[in-house]
Amino acid sequence: ITACKCGGFVIGFTTSHTTFDGLSFKAFLDNLAALASNKPMPLTPSHERHLLAARSPPRVTFPHPEMLDLGDFPTSAESGVFQASSEELHFNIFHLTNDNINYLKDKAKGNNVNSRVTGFNVVTALIWRCKALSFSPPDPNRSSTILYAVDIRSRLSPPLPRSYAGNAVLTAYATAKCEVLEKGPFARLVEIVTEGAKRMNDEYARSIIDWGELHSGFPNGEVLVSSWWRLGFEEVEYPWGKPRYCCPVVYHRKDIILLFPPLGGGDGINVIVALPPKEMEKFKTLFYEFLI
Repeated sequence: ITACKCGGFVIGFTTSHTTFDGLSFKAFLDNLAALASNKPMPLTPSHERHLLAARSPPRVTFPHPEMLDLGDFPTSAESGVFQASSEELHFNIFHLTNDNINYLKDKAKGNNVNSRVTGFNVVTALIWRCKALSFSPPDPNRSSTILYAVDIRSRLSPPLPRSYAGNAVLTAYATAKCEVLEKGPFARLVEIVTEGAKRMNDEYARSIIDWGELHSGFPNGEVLVSSWWRLGFEEVEYPWGKPRYCCPVVYHRKDIILLFPPLGGGDGINVIVALPPKEMEKFKTLFYEFLI
């Protein structure tokens, strides 16, 4: 806990994603706030981790290019697989208003005005395009893969209980050539992102879990998008009131881009990006040009 001169204070938490995902951590905070107020817990955690155990025997029924088998790679720090970037990185927060997001949705629908597209998918497609095309040197034939977190609770059969406490997030993926990302219609990029999420049904999720049982693996992509956008951390009612702001602590990783609500609960979404200086300038140019 860090006290501020204004009379406020900051509480920091660190957790392991194998213990909590975003929804589980939100439930933890709700229960913590209730106990601090001498109230009963609003949600009794379900610790039935066996619900996400691998099958016996494991059955990998899909190819999983979104996962990298580390068995053939060196385990020393020099491999850099798990290491934070040693490059100089610039950090930037890009704000998208609701109008910006609606503009992206209209662009994604094209002539099919009745199609349904989500705010997350259009924002993810925009981030993917900017990140891939900011890469230096540019190569139109290079394949770019974006990963994005998907909650599998309702996608399993039967669904996980609402109170499931643990990590029920897997990574969906989308892959395209940089030429497609630069010159292709935005609607197609959003379709590819949407297809990646739709792929995550019960059998596909079980296949990834079984793959993890058989291999020492790690998500394999150019960038991972993780959303705190609608988790509701800022809505937790502590004895002293709701928090003024909830955000991640910045860390030295250029391969993870985070989405979270704006300060004070305003409209839209904030996108936090860390990139080397030249790539950041290119990302920024692409980001704002696309919204015009």
